Amino acid sequence: MITVHLRYEIDPDKLDDFTEYGRAWIHLVNKLGGTHHGYFLPSEGDSDEAFALFTFPSLADYEVYRNASKTDPGCQNAFELARRTGCIRRYERRFLSPVFA
Repeated sequence: MITVHLRYEIDPDKLDDFTEYGRAWIHLVNKLGGTHHGYFLPSEGDSDEAFALFTFPSLADYEVYRNASKTDPGCQNAFELARRTGCIRRYERRFLSPVFA
């Protein structure tokens, strides 16, 4: 199992656009074989930082998703939303392995 952690630097004045972007990706990740654990938006503290977590059964499954996202119309619409609105300034991607008791 591999969990992807995304840290976004967002434009706080475009939070509604970023929320729309996040809602789209929750559906898309689930549709393309992953399990999305949600987007986490600013509430207290930094107003320009957001996070997302989603899991795939393996790194290979994640790569299948990444390749599919290049041609999936819903993914392309979500990428275009971010480009058009400028709601995302930058992002970082980390791959994590869970520890279970």
